[in-house]
Amino acid sequence: MAPSQEDAATGRRARRRAEPPARTATPRHYLMCRPDHFTVSYEINPWMDASLPTDRDLAVAQWQELHDLYVSLGHTVELIDPVPDLPDMVFAANGATVLDGVVLSAHFHHEERRGEGPAYLHWFAERGYETHTATEVNEGQGDVLLVGGLLLAGTGFRTTLAAHAEVQEVLGRPVISLSLVDPHFYHLDTALTVLDGSEERAEIAYYPAAFSPGSQRVLRRLFPDALTVTAEDAAALGLNAVSDGRHVVVSPQAVTYQEQLRERGFEPIPVDTSELLKGGGGAKCCTLELCTTSTPGAVA
Repeated sequence: MAPSQEDAATGRRARRRAEPPARTATPRHYLMCRPDHFTVSYEINPWMDASLPTDRDLAVAQWQELHDLYVSLGHTVELIDPVPDLPDMVFAANGATVLDGVVLSAHFHHEERRGEGPAYLHWFAERGYETHTATEVNEGQGDVLLVGGLLLAGTGFRTTLAAHAEVQEVLGRPVISLSLVDPHFYHLDTALTVLDGSEERAEIAYYPAAFSPGSQRVLRRLFPDALTVTAEDAAALGLNAVSDGRHVVVSPQAVTYQEQLRERGFEPIPVDTSELLKGGGGAKCCTLELCTTSTPGAVA
């Protein structure tokens, strides 16, 4: 009797676990912002405690290590000048959503970060990108991630459902809405890592408890082979990681997650961003990927 499609899929997953595929790193194009003005002077997420001191020199040193690692891996890194009154501008992923040379600005939920959207949009406009100003509350790639031709979009704490419709209209890609339910995982990129964004593999890792039951079912249906991480690794903001298809820049405290990545053929690279974590961000928060193929000067 011929095997059913479900049996065949199960067999493929078993072989994949036994023999992880060879991973290939793809050169990426990133935008980052040096944390020259980083501090925690207000509290807009559960990670922030304005009563605790911050060490700006340490934050800059940790950020520099992350920047230099990207360069050593062959990626292109551009810089946007930090603005003195915007201490969270280092979290560049929130600055905009970028795809195929088209940019939708961020429109932040909290007043304290509102100035970041125009600053990032100005940077893109000066460099010839097609720019659009958001009318709905959205927080850029913190809540909108490209994988397998789809845009996964988080909502529940920052980016609104209405913004998901605006993202789809501006960027012209299908948007899958996912509800976040734990305030510690207030952005999608704190609860989910895109490990391989290609349409051929479309592989992610995520923390199920950060999502509503319905969104968990959606993720299981779309990504049946996804890695699911432990509560401990999620609490270390381990999923706020950056992958180039082979190397995964990850929190050193996410120990089990690193082992899971190795079992899948990825190469985890621990980078300490603990000082920046006081503001609620890790490696991915510091990294805006310029997913573009048509903008002058961009690297596909």
